[in-house]
Amino acid sequence: MPLPSGVYQSSSGPSCFDKMKTGFGIGFCVGLASGALFGGFSALRYGLRGRELINNVGKVMLQGGGTFGTFMAIGTGIRC
Repeated sequence: MPLPSGVYQSSSGPSCFDKMKTGFGIGFCVGLASGALFGGFSALRYGLRGRELINNVGKVMLQGGGTFGTFMAIGTGIRC
């Protein structure tokens, strides 16, 4: 038996800006994870230890997260 229309539907879905914020957040998390992996391995390969290792890996994580998050937000905005 089909449900009557409008009973279980919300009045409106998330806005395009909300979708772009979600896309940025997901992309930022993926960029952080990939930055941790790639930045960690490359820093260890260069022989960094201690504070230098943490600073370098943190910088690579933020750069990767910001870059990938921006591209995910742009891609989500194009789909709106």
